[in-house]
Amino acid sequence: MTVLGGKEALPNIKMNVAAILINRGWSSYRTKMIENLMRCGFSEIISIEADSENYSIEDFSRKFPFVKIIIPQEDTTDGDLINIGVAEASSEYVLVLRDSIDFSKDILTPTLASKLTESGTFCISPRLIGKENFSFPILFSPSIKRAALNVISTSVVSDGSHNLFPFNNIALYNRRKFIDLGGYDYTIHSDYWQNLDFSFRAWLWGEKITLSTAFSLSYSTEIPVLETGASQFSNRFYLKNLVPRFYADHGAIPKSSFFAFWGSSSCGFFEAQARFKEAREWVMENKYRFKRDALDLVENWGNK
Repeated sequence: MTVLGGKEALPNIKMNVAAILINRGWSSYRTKMIENLMRCGFSEIISIEADSENYSIEDFSRKFPFVKIIIPQEDTTDGDLINIGVAEASSEYVLVLRDSIDFSKDILTPTLASKLTESGTFCISPRLIGKENFSFPILFSPSIKRAALNVISTSVVSDGSHNLFPFNNIALYNRRKFIDLGGYDYTIHSDYWQNLDFSFRAWLWGEKITLSTAFSLSYSTEIPVLETGASQFSNRFYLKNLVPRFYADHGAIPKSSFFAFWGSSSCGFFEAQARFKEAREWVMENKYRFKRDALDLVENWGNK
């Protein structure tokens, strides 16, 4: 990747929170976006350009030398872009934003940031509103339907609700806990399954994701559609999160669960065997990080 700027300290720092802005294209409003983030008082501003063919970046970098601009040299998943931003930040918390958010008003105030982070929660997802000021499903919860995981979504929210994952990855994350959880799995190329995998892992490893109604952001463009169809990436999510069982003080994948996975995976025998073996080794390596399994998470969802 190429890194530009970020060598000068930001003026007007008011909170120990870095803003990570994921950009999917060049916008004529980029200057206003950065000026708004400066007014908020973030400790760092990291702008990640998913489009490496942007020829306005160097001029932009000269205008805002305190903004760290990161340009990946190849196509990169959204989750890995966020991983890069978190690794480059040094603040206690990071706020992941997208260029599709409305930057015409304050994104986050220092008073609200202090209130949201005082408990040390791993991830706080905001209330998100559509550009026509309408509500859409942003609160997710797990359930079991026909012996399979079913994700329920609703637009009806209350402050402090448990959230299975933050919509579109937009949220305030505890940076140290993010890193300790291993970040997003870059081998999962589906935005939905990548997000669900990381968030589900956080829940299984003892962290929490909550939703704040006081923390509200609006889209300035169309709301992205979640592509939830089954694929090789849903198989990886299944193996890492749903198959492991919790035994006293550790997680493990029973050998006996292979045939159930093979039967539902749409993989050939040897491919399923290889993926199953890889997942068992990953769980074995992280076995003491598990604090519960998927069944316990679903059965006790919403309990404090």
